[in-house]
Amino acid sequence: MKWIAIAGSWHKINSEIESKIRQTVCEIFEAGNGIVSGGALNVDFIALDEALKLNSGADRIKIFLPTTLNKYSEHYRKHAKLGNIIQEQAEALIGQLASLKHINPTALVENPNTDFTEETKKAMYFDRISRIIEAADELIAFAIKTKPGEGLGTADTIEKARVKGIPVIEYKYDLSGKA
Repeated sequence: MKWIAIAGSWHKINSEIESKIRQTVCEIFEAGNGIVSGGALNVDFIALDEALKLNSGADRIKIFLPTTLNKYSEHYRKHAKLGNIIQEQAEALIGQLASLKHINPTALVENPNTDFTEETKKAMYFDRISRIIEAADELIAFAIKTKPGEGLGTADTIEKARVKGIPVIEYKYDLSGKA
């Protein structure tokens, strides 16, 4: 069995991208492989949603968090209150990750030895990317251009996979001019 990393934007997707993510996860599971991802909104969320439908025991799912689920939940709820994301998105993600942890505690890889604050979160997100790539045999990246300065995490993921020497499939989308 191979572990295939799924990475991409948490900022924005559309129905075409969602369909491609779901199709990709189906193909991974049909081949007898598993997914590795980061537990964020949009690309990660859709990939995990599809994976849970296909692998109810979650034995072929690994989700790496930058901190504990508790601290991660606080972080998302804070950003919902600030208006950076909507409350429903935060709660759906938190519920999804809690459900995964309940189904298979080893599928949710928390990072308990961290001080996850606004000052440290960027470094911890990039550390999470490193841990995802360490666990992966391949990477499928959904590089989604939305506006300048976004997509740095996906670019870092692709670079780390190339440095590791694992295969990279990159799907590129431009949503910068779309609502």
